[in-house]
Amino acid sequence: MARLVDGKVALVTGAASGIGRASALAFACEGAKVVVSDVNAEGGEETVRLIRVAGGEAAFVRADVSRVAEVDALVAEAVRRFGRLDCAHNNAGIAGVRAAAADIAEKDFDALVAVNLKGTWLSMRAELRVMLKSGSGAIVNTSAMNAISGSKGTAAYTAASAGILGFTRSAALDYADAGIRINAVCPGTIRTPMIERMIAGRAEVESALVARVPMKRLGTPDEIAAAVVWLASDSASFVTGQSFPIDGGMVPR
Repeated sequence: MARLVDGKVALVTGAASGIGRASALAFACEGAKVVVSDVNAEGGEETVRLIRVAGGEAAFVRADVSRVAEVDALVAEAVRRFGRLDCAHNNAGIAGVRAAAADIAEKDFDALVAVNLKGTWLSMRAELRVMLKSGSGAIVNTSAMNAISGSKGTAAYTAASAGILGFTRSAALDYADAGIRINAVCPGTIRTPMIERMIAGRAEVESALVARVPMKRLGTPDEIAAAVVWLASDSASFVTGQSFPIDGGMVPR
């Protein structure tokens, strides 16, 4: 059976752990050469090592997605190393501090917007400029279930996530006739290192999280990665401008 992205070049931001690492590994498993990026160099290099151990090809490039010069340099380096850019998963983001809307500190709001929302836009902008030259490409942005349903204590995070969906939908229309598809995934509660730190061996915390999910379990990074790679592949060639909740049924609940 042919691999989904065989011979393509994929860029994954926020790839030092969690969903980003799973996405990078999944792209490599499905035949892509992968550019791994994160501000965490140690974690990013470990992702590259895991890809190479599994027989894939990858390179790490450190970049802070909130800084335009670093994002532009990242995309340029991806093209320099592998000759082109076919797929991108813009996954870099921060969770921020939980607070009611009136209690959000300005610095915390600014940080979420700078990394999650502006970082996604800067990444898309640089990627699109390259993809337009080749006349094809697929971009997947990571938003969140919160962008669709809202969540108590996460107004700033939810606002940034909703902004990502707005960028995704409008940009998809901008480039629908240029051979470039843009979609978003909206993960629910996924067993990432961040969630594991929240649980920290406390069974009651995990039970409370699981109780909110109709499927009665937490999601895995691999389940998000599988959707990302499919959306970036030619198997999803007629899909653009869409947002995909991957949340065990939390949105319809």
